Amino acid sequence: QLQLVESGGGLVQSGGSLRLSCTASGFTLANYAIGWYRQAPGKEREGVSCISNGGRSTNYAESVKGRFTVSRDNAKSTVYLQMNSLKPEDTAVYSCAAGPSRYCSTYELYAINYWGKGTLVTVSS
Repeated sequence: QLQLVESGGGLVQSGGSLRLSCTASGFTLANYAIGWYRQAPGKEREGVSCISNGGRSTNYAESVKGRFTVSRDNAKSTVYLQMNSLKPEDTAVYSCAAGPSRYCSTYELYAINYWGKGTLVTVSS
């Protein structure tokens, strides 16, 4: 069964850090670009970052550029999102997604085939 499972969310103070993980099962992660998305309460889902299948290309939304870093370990079928200097406005459910392509369209995927269920990140002021 194909699955994407996020972990690493939690409550952190403003200025703190968290590292999210997205672990894949049931398919070969190395064949796919992976996108991170977030949805804050009462807001639409937005793209945060995207990494190509081999990890050579990474892209970020302007709101997180310089604070977040996406990486991947295909041998572990896992993609990471390191989040530093967190702000209250980063509070959201963070989800990873896989599309049919090996590459990203800027900081989002061209299309999405699979979603994880998400992990909640709460940043207190």
